[in-house]
Amino acid sequence: MNRGANSDSIPTDLIYEILSRLPAKSILRFRCVSKLWKSIICRQDFTELFHTRSSSNPRLLIGVEQGGVWSFFSSPQPQDLYGKSSLVVATDFHMKFSEDTTIYYRSYASGLIYFPNMRISNENDNVVRMICNPSTGQYAILPPDLRTGYQDVGGVLGFDPIGKQFKVLVFKRRVDDKLVYHIMILGTENMRWRENICPLTYGPYGYRWEHICINGVLYYIAADPDKEHDMIGCFDVRSEKFKFVHLAPYCFRYWSPKLINYKGKLGVINLEDDYYGGFSLKLRMWVLENVEKHEWSTYAYTLRAENKVVKVSQNLSVIGVTGSGDIVLANHNLYKPIYVFYFNPERNTLLCFEIQGVREEEEWFNKHRVYCFVNHVEDLRFDVMKTTDVATSISPPEQSTSTSSREAHQVRTVAHLKQDR
Repeated sequence: MNRGANSDSIPTDLIYEILSRLPAKSILRFRCVSKLWKSIICRQDFTELFHTRSSSNPRLLIGVEQGGVWSFFSSPQPQDLYGKSSLVVATDFHMKFSEDTTIYYRSYASGLIYFPNMRISNENDNVVRMICNPSTGQYAILPPDLRTGYQDVGGVLGFDPIGKQFKVLVFKRRVDDKLVYHIMILGTENMRWRENICPLTYGPYGYRWEHICINGVLYYIAADPDKEHDMIGCFDVRSEKFKFVHLAPYCFRYWSPKLINYKGKLGVINLEDDYYGGFSLKLRMWVLENVEKHEWSTYAYTLRAENKVVKVSQNLSVIGVTGSGDIVLANHNLYKPIYVFYFNPERNTLLCFEIQGVREEEEWFNKHRVYCFVNHVEDLRFDVMKTTDVATSISPPEQSTSTSSREAHQVRTVAHLKQDR
């Protein structure tokens, strides 16, 4: 009996149910099993069901960069940690991606990552704008820019949850030093850039350009030409309109700020660490309560850890906030071991995880940087991509199916500490 005949003997509803519970990369491979399976996987109700189920089990996405070359790993994001003394979850390798020549300007939204300067061939220096799905190993090359004479200031990826559309927003600086922006809608048959020639007053600030997309709004730290970086730009992905909000006082008095999604609201958070590394750490957070009135609430926390194993270097940084409100911190330089911390402000608890299995050769660790993305959800809704040698999804040499290898790809709790009140 051939594969097609065998699959046809299985009830369609059962195939639908089984496929919706598989990883995204496996689902894409199974489109080749039969015409029936492909038709099920391509149905809109199937992709929506898959996204709903993935949303209930978000993952921690780990991007490791060496000389612009990216490798992506992920692990289940802990949902109910409190009251547990230990936890072991598997860490999966997803893909390796070719060279990105400007690593600071990558942008993440709803499961996809935007790279503005990706080199697709080692034979030349040509770079392109590219969208990558780290869960499936797929990518899409974006069309060339409308105008090559403008200075590229930076670009971000946003998602409209109502229209279910991804859009890329790119800022350009004209020869008269005025800013304009270009927009592209992803997933359409004829993807093309649109230019808005209306100059903007506040452009992105800084070479890292801090930004985040929350409920269909792209927020970014904006530069004030008269003062200095005291505004938040708010771009509505659906209507494509801008608003600007005054930052709360003293947001920039401390370390580099991080924009976060704090329970559906925009938050700005600063981390102050010990100059020599380790704890205690101070977190200062501002949450935007009212966009129209520019009203912010302010919070301050001190993180302490008595266990020696959680001592880290001064390279710790905030990477985001979980849906339940846990503030997540991690090393932004790769040292052995890698730690991820979950701080719950309401419980005043700090949980520390040691991530293992992301290649542990000593010389490898000194040459890499790590980028973590919280609340990563696998998504099949943007499926106009392709896979070639630019993005590979093969396992790295050090992986195998042996027990020792599986044990090496784990995240385990090494501390569950109650804070001193």
